[in-house]
Amino acid sequence: MTSKLKFTAATSLTLCLGVGWLHAAEITFVSQGGAYQEAQTKAILDPVTEKTGIVVKQDSSPDAWPVIRTQTATGKPIWDVIDTPTKDCMRGGEQGMIEKLDLAAMPSVAAMPAELRNDYSVAYEFYSSVLAYNKDAYGENGPQSWADFWDVEKFPGTRALRNHPLATLEAALMADGVAPADIYPMDVDRAFKKLEEIKPHISVWWTSGAQSAQLLADGEADMVMAWNGRVSAVMAEGAPVDFTYNQGILQYTSLCVLKGAPNLETAMKFIEAAMSPEIQANFPEYIDYGPGNPAAYETGKISAERAAQMPNSPENAAKQVLNSAAWWSSPEGEAAQERWAAFVQQ
Repeated sequence: MTSKLKFTAATSLTLCLGVGWLHAAEITFVSQGGAYQEAQTKAILDPVTEKTGIVVKQDSSPDAWPVIRTQTATGKPIWDVIDTPTKDCMRGGEQGMIEKLDLAAMPSVAAMPAELRNDYSVAYEFYSSVLAYNKDAYGENGPQSWADFWDVEKFPGTRALRNHPLATLEAALMADGVAPADIYPMDVDRAFKKLEEIKPHISVWWTSGAQSAQLLADGEADMVMAWNGRVSAVMAEGAPVDFTYNQGILQYTSLCVLKGAPNLETAMKFIEAAMSPEIQANFPEYIDYGPGNPAAYETGKISAERAAQMPNSPENAAKQVLNSAAWWSSPEGEAAQERWAAFVQQ
């Protein structure tokens, strides 16, 4: 064998090993698409690749749950890591469709508050369902609580609520005087009774974040339950609207790993890197959603001014209710969702 042939054989072996390494260091990451996924690509995904060398392929699905069920049923899933509502991760774990997190290999995740993680998922980013209003209608004395939203005499005007029980039931209970700390376990009967009071005054039951923001921007609704990021966007465009974090319902999506993920070990490494405080602190630079890891606020990368705008900064979080994914994933939560459909249609 000539020296040239020896070099070629050695190179071939190296290339084969290299291909194997590259395959082991890649994942398919799934999120909800749009501007949100574009922002997290810059804030989280690209920095993780730079830090770890993990190649991140992307897919998107506004509703991942049906696909989770389909892929796991085949026994040959394509996805690895999913950014999805926490209840998807929890019920997926209970039904054998989501892997348990390897916390022993995830010091950043293990150090997070227990209420932000469970066996199957970890809080990834925060947003809030807030009370937003048109300043042209109310001036500087706009509604500041859900009791104000329900007070049609003191605050006349058109109103809109989300066509979904999550956050809407919590708002109804706070409007009825329930303290934020006492929301869960939820008194569903009491919540629906309170909603019956405001129902005749709801002009629109919105079904998308874009719709809720448009209602405000166009003046079609004087006050709206909306997601903070959507309200901030129309405020930045000059719309005469504002909102309060007081009595907001603080929500988060989570990261979880599909059962039998083709790149399981790498998926766990990806989550640990994505949840590190330094990388999580990038979120506010690109979008009005808060970092899932509260330690991000201690890195010095998020200015005090920017932190004040974030839904889960320590100051703003203290004013709100932390949504209980565990309750909404329970049989009681599932029953409340079924009851909602009948309530809206009546």
